[in-house]
Amino acid sequence: MTAVQDAVQQTLNRLIAGGTETALQVAVYHHGRLIVDAWAATPGRTISGASLFPIFSTGKGIQATAIHILVQKGILALDDRVSRWWPEFAAHGKHDITVRQLLNHTAGMAMMPEHGFMDDVADWDGMCRKLAAMAPFPAPGSARFYHAITQAWLLGETARRADGRDFSRLIHEEIARPLGLDGMFFGLPDSALHRVQDAEPAPPAAPTIASTSASSAPAPAPPGSPAAIIPGRSVPSWIGPLEQWINRPAVRKSCIPASTGFMNARSIARHYAALIGDGVDGIRLISEKTLENALHDPPLPGEIHGRGLGYAVSGPDSDPAASFGHAGHGGSSGWADRRHGLAYGFAKSRMGSACDEIVSVVRAGIATA
Repeated sequence: MTAVQDAVQQTLNRLIAGGTETALQVAVYHHGRLIVDAWAATPGRTISGASLFPIFSTGKGIQATAIHILVQKGILALDDRVSRWWPEFAAHGKHDITVRQLLNHTAGMAMMPEHGFMDDVADWDGMCRKLAAMAPFPAPGSARFYHAITQAWLLGETARRADGRDFSRLIHEEIARPLGLDGMFFGLPDSALHRVQDAEPAPPAAPTIASTSASSAPAPAPPGSPAAIIPGRSVPSWIGPLEQWINRPAVRKSCIPASTGFMNARSIARHYAALIGDGVDGIRLISEKTLENALHDPPLPGEIHGRGLGYAVSGPDSDPAASFGHAGHGGSSGWADRRHGLAYGFAKSRMGSACDEIVSVVRAGIATA
């Protein structure tokens, strides 16, 4: 598959030369074999395949795997009440919220505390106390709202209470260490700081007629409606801009898997390769039965298809969970395609798109080979 590697490398070089990107990595496994391991950066900037990039919500897929490993071991059950393990969480109408609802974003706990400072998220116990003291909105199980940041503590503390290990240690011992990953961190140690690439803001967008026309703006949501409340508080203003937040030393050293993590493309892709087929190098992190349960959650009223439990899923109507994984703010992503035995990892510095062109190059190269 040398041709696929060469085609991807040429694509990365072109994105760098054209000024679209500043530093990026791609790794691809095909039926458990690494076929692409490529990276590129602007002249004078030193990176390698071992460099670490901020991946934001791409970490949600890895955190989901950790939870499903605990489910497979019988330590947790998807329909366990969170309050079974975390009694304080039962306050204010949260007694019946389940692990399943945390994974599928229906717990009604998407909102971050209304006021705070960027480094507040570095206090794990403090954030857990604040979330335990909050009331859900909307009612648990009634609607799906993306738990952009809160999912880290909600799942992580539930796992810690049930298993006994801090979430970062659990992920390391159950995923990173068995797979020999050199680049998967939720909470950076000092020894890895020199490998990290900063998150960079996206270049300013050129003004358009639509963006400057007041008549084109969407009508505001009615006061008090979920649409008015959730988007503004799931990622509150006191955390943004996100590229500045994730570059802060205190945040880098904190375990917040739903929204901050530092990885290389190799580690993201290898994680997904270990979830499908025969795994990678003889390692399959979860069984096919566990994976099937993770990818097929019933739809809510009004939804056409179900959703994954911690993973985003996609595919044709005949197989809506053919591919699964998770993308992150700024363009990073990781996913697996079960039909074609593909596992993909992508990381970058500049906030922007996920560079779908690279995926097209990979698929075309495999089809040709």
